[in-house]
Amino acid sequence: MIRFALLIAVFWTALTGAVHAQDEPDYDAWSTLAIRAEMALEAGRASDYIFEDMRAEIALWRDIFANADGAQADRLATIQAQLDALSALPDTELPEDERITARRIFLEDQQARLQAPVSLASEAYARANGLIGEIDILFRTRQLDARTKRGPTPLNPANWGAGATQIPAALRQLNSEFTNKINADVWQQNAGSVLPVAGLLSLLGFVLVLRGQRWTLRLQRGATAVTRRGKGVARFVVSLGQILLPAIGLMLLFAGIIYANVLDFRGVAFAESIFSGALVVVLARWLAYHFCPVGPELSGPLSLTEVARKQGRLLVIALGWVLALRDIGMGLFQLTSATAEGESVLTFLLHVFAAFLLFRLGGLLAPTLEEDQDVHDATSFRQRLTRVVGRSIQIVAVVAPLISAAGYISGASLILYATIMSLGLFGIVGLLMVLVFDVYALALGNDPENNTTALTPVLISFGLAFFAMPVLMLIWGARVSDLTEVWAWFREGFSLGDTKISPTDFLTFLLVFAAGYVLTRLIQSALKSTILPRTKLDLGGRNAIVSGVGYIGIFIASLVAITMAGIDLSNIALVAGALSVGIGFGLQNIVSNFVSGIILLIERPISQGDWIEVGSQMGYVRDISVRSTRIETFDRTDVIVPNSDLVSGLVTNWTRGNSVGRVIVPVGVAYGTDTDRVAQILQEIAESHPMVLLNPAPSVVFQGFGADSLDFEIRAILRDVNWVLSVKSEMNHAIARRFTEENIEIPFAQRDIWLRNPEALSPKTAPPANSAAPETSQIDDHNDADPDAQGDKP
Repeated sequence: MIRFALLIAVFWTALTGAVHAQDEPDYDAWSTLAIRAEMALEAGRASDYIFEDMRAEIALWRDIFANADGAQADRLATIQAQLDALSALPDTELPEDERITARRIFLEDQQARLQAPVSLASEAYARANGLIGEIDILFRTRQLDARTKRGPTPLNPANWGAGATQIPAALRQLNSEFTNKINADVWQQNAGSVLPVAGLLSLLGFVLVLRGQRWTLRLQRGATAVTRRGKGVARFVVSLGQILLPAIGLMLLFAGIIYANVLDFRGVAFAESIFSGALVVVLARWLAYHFCPVGPELSGPLSLTEVARKQGRLLVIALGWVLALRDIGMGLFQLTSATAEGESVLTFLLHVFAAFLLFRLGGLLAPTLEEDQDVHDATSFRQRLTRVVGRSIQIVAVVAPLISAAGYISGASLILYATIMSLGLFGIVGLLMVLVFDVYALALGNDPENNTTALTPVLISFGLAFFAMPVLMLIWGARVSDLTEVWAWFREGFSLGDTKISPTDFLTFLLVFAAGYVLTRLIQSALKSTILPRTKLDLGGRNAIVSGVGYIGIFIASLVAITMAGIDLSNIALVAGALSVGIGFGLQNIVSNFVSGIILLIERPISQGDWIEVGSQMGYVRDISVRSTRIETFDRTDVIVPNSDLVSGLVTNWTRGNSVGRVIVPVGVAYGTDTDRVAQILQEIAESHPMVLLNPAPSVVFQGFGADSLDFEIRAILRDVNWVLSVKSEMNHAIARRFTEENIEIPFAQRDIWLRNPEALSPKTAPPANSAAPETSQIDDHNDADPDAQGDKP
């Protein structure tokens, strides 16, 4: 535990640079270094190594001055607050008290003493920062001159001879070193004890280099076939053996050569170049088999055909050999004094070969979008990006050899080799992104294809791409000092009004806010599960209190986090004041709904679980937020109602306070029926229903004489009004059954039609003379109306 705390402390110190010097910096030593750096910059003749060393030393001094600058900040702020308090006394015509004057003088002297080291540190910091900037400008100028310097053209036949003799000369030099080494008496005396160990190391390394990748491929196929869940994760983890086993083999080979002591220092440097080049080939082979796998059942991330995958594997591995040949060539050139002409010819040939491979690879990547247009959006974006990359590297493959042929060897090398290494970096990042989705799916037990829209793996993938940016910058010629300078600028912070925000402040804000947020959720959970259920509050009141505690807790956590981070709230108040006009005009509906939501949570005219009717919508309240309320209708659909409509509009709450409600069941009987008997039957039906309360007792009302029937109504109070429609349906069934047993007729609508002038009809249609004058026609005038839907169990 103590070690863990120490590690956290070291990390925090390294991140924030909070190394507070106990003593004042040695300005004499700093001045000596600064004068030496200024003289070197003025002369401009020092080597890059000297300037790099000088820059690193100046950067250390800059960190010391930055810490010294803020060492007394808190004490100075306290003294300034004391001076402000003395100046805030009311002005009177009477002379100032001597004690106040003496106190002010004392504080001003103390402030001046503390301000002097801060001012010196600020001046030294500015000087160091300026020197670092001048050194960086010098580096960039030299780098640009080297990249744009034109050398001998490789197309000149006069230079071909130098190129042809360059490699044999280097090999002869290597052979000479090897011969001299093994002919030495010391080596021959120790050969008997050295060679067996060196041979064993070399043999083991040779076997791992030749067979390691094949063993891994075989194991990878077996793991994919056996593993049902997490195939992608298993395949990736096993595939790492394609890198580890050959890398271990190369290390054993290199160790065997070093242990045998058969090479001089230049030969060892050449062996290191071969070792690094071989590692690049191993990595290229690993990427090739991931993006272009073997077998018809695996299409790879690029969804290429089997023929295209085979070509892609060959091209990617060949590009790895290009980078390996570059490293080996640089090692060969160091063995002997290489001429510019010979180096340009050999490098140009490698450029042409690399450009040919890049152009072919770009042709494979570019048409991937045209093979299948009806794809998912994420897949379509990936294919569009692949197409852009393919076209871009084809352009590089055309332009780079032309630049190299013109004699700009260094610039062409940067473009070609950086493009190849960038493709490798993109491939590694892409595989890691796929791994993130596979691990996420394995953790949740889902199908990886169903997690393409999940937010968590997308954010992690974005973080991987972000952290790959420094590596990409280094590939394209940036120096490590450039990256450290960006980090120093970021660590120093940026200004927001009169407040300076640094990563330390940002991390403090995140940590404090996260702690406040977690504490708020814990309090809400305790209230919801332990405290509030023991009170007499209903469910709606408990939910209102939990929601209110959540809003208040997050608001307080935000204020505390902002204050702890050192952000001046007065600036935020100014911004809020400037935005108030826009809020008043453009966001008035949102503000109105927000205020209405707070009113709903405080007054609680409606609560979660209530059956309400607002406008034409009716249903149960499922959630109340600060902007809107979600109502679940009886059709099982969600209706989002703005809170302002619930506060200012007409709302019917059927279950406010309790679930007791009334049901009204209308029924009509034929004229001539005994009304007392009908009322008695309806009363019995109402009292016999289990949902009807007997106190108050249900009642039967004889409403009146209708056009077609004698109209009655059952009016009863239900235990739970949510069942009103079911109760009405059950009562109607009971009424129909009892009326059938009692021979009570339920009439339907009837109409009598009287012909006022029957003689006006034609003779063909006139009625006979002996027929009755009036003719009647019974018309079925009843309609299948919907039952009363003022509530039902959802």
